[in-house]
Amino acid sequence: MARKASTRRYSQAVFQIALEKDELEAWQSDLEKIAMLGQDEEITNYLENPKFHFSDKAKLLNEQLGDINPLALNLVFLLVAKGGITMVGEIAEEYRRLVDSYHGIEEARVTTAVPLDDDEKVKLAERLGNLVGKKVVLESEVDSSVVGGIIARIEGKLFDGSTRGQLQALKREISRVRR
Repeated sequence: MARKASTRRYSQAVFQIALEKDELEAWQSDLEKIAMLGQDEEITNYLENPKFHFSDKAKLLNEQLGDINPLALNLVFLLVAKGGITMVGEIAEEYRRLVDSYHGIEEARVTTAVPLDDDEKVKLAERLGNLVGKKVVLESEVDSSVVGGIIARIEGKLFDGSTRGQLQALKREISRVRR
């Protein structure tokens, strides 16, 4: 839980800096570049190893990251110093969500029993967008246990329109009537 809170705090701080400087897209690009570096296990092992001096780590980061915003580089230095370099991917992801939200875009995680084609995704995104009053971008997954219909998660809310969900609700209703 503490890691998630730290990730959120870093993301929000970066978002505020980027917003004040009108550099939302530049920061997003830099964070994605940093996140790619954070996926390299060999580099992260080196950066997390206390046997190596910080100056050597900083040199490596400067070489690997090239020309990025000096404040973004300072963020990486801070994360390395605090042993949190593995959080960069989560920070970049949370930052992207903050930028999307700022632009009125919300991500919806949709689960269906069968894959949706592109036309169905567009129509579903429109309907869900009307429901929440924002433009919705779908991230879909398939789970045959849904049986039919959809389950959508948007803005921390769950919309269960699945056959499985309806059957479970019916089961609860029947068990209440029996009592």
